[in-house]
Amino acid sequence: MRTVFIGAVEFSERALRKLLETDTGVEIVGVCTLEKSPTNADHRDLSGIAREAGVPWQYTPRINAAESIDWIRKLTPDAVFCFGWSRLLGPELLGVPQRGVVGFHPAALPANRGRHPLVWALVRGLLETASTFFLMDEGADTGPILDQRKVPIEYGDDARSLYDKVTAAALAQLEDWVPAWAEGRLEPRPQDPNTGNVWRKRGKADGALDWRMDARGIYDLVRGLSRPYVGAHFSRGENEIKVWRCEEVAAFVPENLEPGKVLEVGEKGPVIKTGRGAVRLKEFEPWVELVEGEYL
Repeated sequence: MRTVFIGAVEFSERALRKLLETDTGVEIVGVCTLEKSPTNADHRDLSGIAREAGVPWQYTPRINAAESIDWIRKLTPDAVFCFGWSRLLGPELLGVPQRGVVGFHPAALPANRGRHPLVWALVRGLLETASTFFLMDEGADTGPILDQRKVPIEYGDDARSLYDKVTAAALAQLEDWVPAWAEGRLEPRPQDPNTGNVWRKRGKADGALDWRMDARGIYDLVRGLSRPYVGAHFSRGENEIKVWRCEEVAAFVPENLEPGKVLEVGEKGPVIKTGRGAVRLKEFEPWVELVEGEYL
């Protein structure tokens, strides 16, 4: 099955390598990617992989432009795989391959369509997410599902570990559903348009630590925005401090103390009072010397 691959993030890179190195019945005949991305912290330029494999490639910052569509059409693909692309594909491009365009979303569709699914799953303290491949239509993550696997979220997971867990599940899925779909043995399952929700695009304010939150909420926010993402943050004077790791404090914390108060400092990291409980900052930058008793 002749397939054009579209992608520009770390998952795209790993999925493309998997498809090139595994006999799934797919022949990658072209790659569309981005040289750089102002929005994706996990951006990857796939041109190097394409060159190594001897596959034609093109930078396509305007994927729905006539020149991009013409380039893809000339490759006569049976299918297009679009994994890790932050722009919606238009109807003309969706109509090019006879077998359709396959998308990927790291959530349990029809639940949690939309933006930043791994971040929101952690920030909201969910216990489970999923790895979902689906046939793309003109909506955002609304097309028929080809394959879906649940992925548990443990308390100790952060953005990096959850990214890796979902990726591992997705790469294993490729070996199952791709050959079945290529051979016509897989029936896509339509999504119920009356169910599910859509997660919005997050802004900088969504990453600001509000010490009035309870300790678990702050822990979830920090782990959700940890590497490879942008990091949660708070301000101290004119400095914006990025927090990459923290932990809930198990010891008793007097609830009459005000949120944002530095309760202690030391080698293990400063302890900050929250709306309920306290957190210890384990990794933050730039380093600043907090003072016991000060308020953030």
